[in-house]
Amino acid sequence: MKKLSHLYFPFGLFLLGSLLSCLATTAPNISTDQSALLSLKAKITWDPHEILASNWSATSSVCDWRGVTCGSRHRRVTALNISNLGLTGTIPPQLGNLSFLMSLDMSRNNFYGELPNELIRLSRLRVLSLGINMLSGNIPSWVGSFQQLRQFSLKNNSFTGYIPPSISNMSKLETLSLKFNSLQGAIPVEIGKLNKLKQIVLHYNQLSGSLPLLMFNISALEMIAFQGNSLSGSLSSSICARLQGLSWLDLSRNKLSGMIPASLSKCSKLRVLGLSYNNFSGVMPEEVGNLTALQELYFGDNNLIGVIPEGFGNLTALKRLYLRRNNLIGTILALEFEQISYKCACSIPHELGRLKHLEELDLGSNSLTGSIPAQIFNISTLQVLDLSNNTLSGRLPSSMGYGLINFEELYLSSNELDGVIPASISNASKLTILELMENRFSGPVPNSLGNLRLLTDLGLDDNHLTTEPSSRELSFISYLINCKYLKKLAFAENPLHGFLPISVGNLSTSMEGFYAYGCRIKGSIPDAIGNLSSLMILSLYGNHLSGPVPSTMEYLQNLQGLDLSANQLSGSIPDCICKLKRLYQIYLGQNQFRGSMPSCLNNISSLREIDFAGNLLNSSIPGSLWNLTDLLTLYLSYNSLSGSLPYETGNLKVVTLLDLSGNQLNGNIPSSLGGLQRLATLSLAQNKLQGPVPDSLSQMLSLEFLDLSNNNLSGLIPKSLETLLYLKHINLSFNRLRGEIPSSGPFENFTYESFMSNDDLCGAQRFHVPPCPSPRIHKSSQKKVFHMLGILSGIAATTIALTTAAILLLRCRRKDGISRNTDLLPMGLPKMISYYELVQATNGYDESNLLGKGSFGSVYKGILMDGTVVAVKVFTLLAEVTSGSFDTECEVLRNLRHRNLTKVIGSCSNLDFKALLYNTSGSLRSET
Repeated sequence: MKKLSHLYFPFGLFLLGSLLSCLATTAPNISTDQSALLSLKAKITWDPHEILASNWSATSSVCDWRGVTCGSRHRRVTALNISNLGLTGTIPPQLGNLSFLMSLDMSRNNFYGELPNELIRLSRLRVLSLGINMLSGNIPSWVGSFQQLRQFSLKNNSFTGYIPPSISNMSKLETLSLKFNSLQGAIPVEIGKLNKLKQIVLHYNQLSGSLPLLMFNISALEMIAFQGNSLSGSLSSSICARLQGLSWLDLSRNKLSGMIPASLSKCSKLRVLGLSYNNFSGVMPEEVGNLTALQELYFGDNNLIGVIPEGFGNLTALKRLYLRRNNLIGTILALEFEQISYKCACSIPHELGRLKHLEELDLGSNSLTGSIPAQIFNISTLQVLDLSNNTLSGRLPSSMGYGLINFEELYLSSNELDGVIPASISNASKLTILELMENRFSGPVPNSLGNLRLLTDLGLDDNHLTTEPSSRELSFISYLINCKYLKKLAFAENPLHGFLPISVGNLSTSMEGFYAYGCRIKGSIPDAIGNLSSLMILSLYGNHLSGPVPSTMEYLQNLQGLDLSANQLSGSIPDCICKLKRLYQIYLGQNQFRGSMPSCLNNISSLREIDFAGNLLNSSIPGSLWNLTDLLTLYLSYNSLSGSLPYETGNLKVVTLLDLSGNQLNGNIPSSLGGLQRLATLSLAQNKLQGPVPDSLSQMLSLEFLDLSNNNLSGLIPKSLETLLYLKHINLSFNRLRGEIPSSGPFENFTYESFMSNDDLCGAQRFHVPPCPSPRIHKSSQKKVFHMLGILSGIAATTIALTTAAILLLRCRRKDGISRNTDLLPMGLPKMISYYELVQATNGYDESNLLGKGSFGSVYKGILMDGTVVAVKVFTLLAEVTSGSFDTECEVLRNLRHRNLTKVIGSCSNLDFKALLYNTSGSLRSET
């Protein structure tokens, strides 16, 4: 025993030393973990629940902290889960010191910044979940060093750049989720090396390029979710050759093209197949009907053609079928229904009626024809049916509502359905949305719609619906007061011919949109309309409403759009509308409102569109109106508004349309209009404006339509208007403008109608005005110049005599009107004829009208606008003496009598053109 006791002592010392050594190494390591976590705590700038602030304390054991898990063997931190705590902060580099960490979950917080490189030291990680934060920067290539990683999620962050190819080094990776970032570039082909990968989720990034073919060799894949990128190319016909376990394939919202491969049917376990919002073409493969496990099928928004395969009726597990916005058409199908065989011109296969688990069916916006199979309305699980925007016809089954016990939304708008709206539809008691607009439904609006207590949207627009024959009011409105959740009521463009009942004020207080335009509604607007306190849109235009606008409108404090135009409303425009502080649009045009415009409109700072056109307003435009600096459109045309346009009109800096035509506005056009650089349409026509066309209009760079016609404008047309590149229409006719018509820029496309009936315009021949005088450079000698000066002096000396002759000749002027001339010389002739009228009278000086030629010109037969036959002598302007010859002949022929010619009746003269008109007393003969 003594010998044994001698052995115990050294062995005990050995054990004690080992224990002390173990304690010596463990203490610093757990201290390292504690220090790393406290560094993370220090980076937290917002801890809304104060979990870390109160729980992570240096005085307590790290392994007892919230979200921290320690291993039982080494008592080191092996897992950190602080997800969904609302934390804000950055990830510190010290977190890389948690060398025993196997799971890190910091998801669903507000961490921001880039991933620190020190995280590369977390080599034991199996789970890394940093999704749903605000992290940014590139995904670092060192993530490939996590060779033990099974789950990797950076979803819903702000990462940019490319997916690093090194990700293929995560040989044990099973789940990869990078969705909802801003990643770009191609999906790396190296992903095909991850042979244990089950889920790859990359949707809603900016990825491009084609699908990596190697990826489809990963037999373990169960989910591929790539929707919402810019991937291109086609689907391989061998896509499902090795993906027998694939249950989820969503490639929607990309740029994929080609045909949908029939081989998709080999992915027999598919539950979700999404190919919508691409450019797929061709027909839908019948083989898809073999995917009996399929629950959701999305082929919508492509370029698919042909018919809906009857085999889709075999998808008995299907819950959602989305084929919207393609080019699907119909065919004649043999149907059997209730033991009766018949032919139905249907393009919706009746086999879809076998889909007893179907919840949503969307076939909208195709080219489907024929009637709706009655079997569709017997699917008791159906919640949403959208067949809108097709060419479906026929009637709805009278019993359609009895089997739709779970029905919530029905969209049948924009078809050719007719007949009455079945009263049985009210049995679909869960219905919230009913849209039947733009069809051919007739008969009264069913009062039974009031039984749809959960209804939020009712659309009956543009049909042939009427009111109950026994009622003068729109009686169905009184029944709809039971629909307490109704937000939108639209029955516009129906020949209702009734009165709005007082009960309209008892409709749902949640009502946001009331659309009753074009219904031939009579009577006045009930005061009770003011009870609809949530109303945002009130549209009653195009009816036969009369009387004043009710003052109770002021209670519609949420109103944004008010359209009462094209009625017979009268009285004044009430000031109460100025209390509608959220009003965006107000349309009161084409009524019988009198008096002045409300001066308080500037109090509605949200106002963007005003239409008071076509009324009897007879005041000046309130100066306060020009303070609506955010106004976009202003229609005040065809009233009797007076006064001038102030300089403040230029305050409307963002206005795109300004129409003040058909009033009695006077004064000058303010130059400040040039500051309206977003203005596309300006119409000031049919007023009494005067003065020049402002040169500043050339600064309206967005101008497309300009109408200043029928005013008293004078002066020149600014040549600077040639710089208005977007100008498509201009009308300056019926003014007193003179000078040259610009011919460059947009003026190259304008015709003479835009400038007719002005004083002294000249320019290009296409404008039907005389050419403008241009400076001449003579090559004659100095003697010739002096000779010309002598002639001009002679002309000046005889001016008094010619003026006297003009007074005598003016007594002989005919009273019928002849157009005003351009740059006429004071020749003392009885009539002044425009160059344009002479061109018309002689058919463009056609040779068929030529009567003869002489040394000083040619004589043409002409017929004036009033039918008068004249002889037109056109002088040849080749010599300096022409002017003298023209003057001399005017003076001589003034009293000349000839057996075929009477006295001179008119002239047209400028520096480039001179002509005399003679009246005829018989047949014209050549006299030159």
